[in-house]
Amino acid sequence: MNARAVAPPRLLAAEHYPRIAWLLALMAISAATEGLGLVLLVPLLGSLGQGDPGGIGAALTALGMPTRLGPLLILFVALVTLRAVIVQLRALAGHRFETEVVDGLRRRAWQALLHCEWRVLLGMKRSNTASLLISRVDRAGIFVNQAILALSTLITLGGIALAALVISPLLTAGAIVSGLLVLTAFHGMRRRAAALGDALGRAHSGIHSRLDEGLGALRVIKGLGREDKALDELVSEFAGLRETTIAYLRDTGRGQIALQAGGAALLALLVWLALERWHSDVAVVLPMVALFARALPLIGGLQQAGLNASHARPAVRDALDLIAMAEAAREQPAGDVAPPLLNQAIQLVDATVRFSGEAGAALDQVTATIPARGITAITGHSGAGKSTLADLIGGLLEPDDGAVMVDGTVLRGAARQAWRSRVAYVQQDPVLLSASLRDNLRWAAPEADDARLVEALAAASAGFALDLPQGLDTPLGDGGRQLSGGERQRLMLARALLREPALLILDEATSALDAANEAQIAAALGPLRERLAVVVIGHRGKLVELADREIRLDAGRLAQAE
Repeated sequence: MNARAVAPPRLLAAEHYPRIAWLLALMAISAATEGLGLVLLVPLLGSLGQGDPGGIGAALTALGMPTRLGPLLILFVALVTLRAVIVQLRALAGHRFETEVVDGLRRRAWQALLHCEWRVLLGMKRSNTASLLISRVDRAGIFVNQAILALSTLITLGGIALAALVISPLLTAGAIVSGLLVLTAFHGMRRRAAALGDALGRAHSGIHSRLDEGLGALRVIKGLGREDKALDELVSEFAGLRETTIAYLRDTGRGQIALQAGGAALLALLVWLALERWHSDVAVVLPMVALFARALPLIGGLQQAGLNASHARPAVRDALDLIAMAEAAREQPAGDVAPPLLNQAIQLVDATVRFSGEAGAALDQVTATIPARGITAITGHSGAGKSTLADLIGGLLEPDDGAVMVDGTVLRGAARQAWRSRVAYVQQDPVLLSASLRDNLRWAAPEADDARLVEALAAASAGFALDLPQGLDTPLGDGGRQLSGGERQRLMLARALLREPALLILDEATSALDAANEAQIAAALGPLRERLAVVVIGHRGKLVELADREIRLDAGRLAQAE
């Protein structure tokens, strides 16, 4: 299936623009108040007889503002207070903006995955995707935060530069050139920070992968006595993460040392030139020293924010790449297309499925019929193509060649999506929410009342659930672990039946159960053969023996259909 062309995703959406404008306004006001407060040092010193306020004093007089010490101090305090309020507003607005961007990015990524074609999802590694949605999207938040900080610092430096230009254009020009030289010298460090960001992303993915595999294999690890080996592997992953983090901190620390030392040296040089060579007035030099002293840590902060943003930028790229890939493979929505009813049969005609990176076809020219009523078993060795065939008839996949039809309607595009509303699926590993029994059942049919829930439990031989301590309100815990494997599977079957499906697929649903639990599920399926199509997938067992017909696969090809 060819991916559709879509516009590349952007980190910022149109709904963010008003908040960006508000942030920029707050940053500009904050920078203006800081610059004005520092400019006021010139007339303040002039009022104390420490130099000539020059043009600044004349400008204040022209505006009708007093140049005496008392009013100037009151104005200075007012500007500082106003700036403190603006900084608080800016911090809150910045935090809201950051959380909106991160939450929106995570929502867009999850939404794109939920609507992505199944064959693309099959090619993704679950632990890598989980790592991206959790830790790397959070790092995208760091990128936004540091970008806001860098922009705010740039605007504040701009305000300081304007104030300095008002006081002394010559000294300001020298300071600006010096600052640009310092920032240019750190360009290579920003490239290294981006490379370390890539390494950090890989380290997080490795940790998520180890944890995902380890949690799923705890029984095997303990059974084989490999606890120490599993621990060593995870510790190794954390060591890699630690080394990457230390390398980044080492780089940024060296940069800050060089920046502070170099900035102080340049400031000292400019002060010496102003007093010894240019013979500038003290009332000019002292405010300029204050301005430069204020600008120096801001330049350091700007450099640090740039490094942090470069370090986090790969996380943004990874998230946007995932969204772009998933949206390019977005399923066509069902829209107003009505699903086929399945009154006759599901037919596969020369159905062929190939997966990228696989040498052979997962299914190769399979032709078979599944009647609208009765139980059909799909059998074959592992890797024979059973689950792929189930995905075809369930509407999750479209064949690369051939066709799948329900009562003559080809399952393609919107029709395939619509058909899924008539299909229920019970997989090998039960998926139960950490919620009440009622909420778990209603996951399939949110509008179902208690009478329908009880009816579904009875049809699935799951009447035991009504004897639980709180009945339908009983919390099932994490994954329903307080229940046995057979009880969990029967609840899965009850949830599937609540959909009132035309097709019920059980994919290895009893392979991990004992004979007694398998017999109970088989007893529940018997009466269903008269009102819907039931497909059971497996190698052997009571469910296969219960089938009215069998489709046997071998290496993706039809070996038997009877």
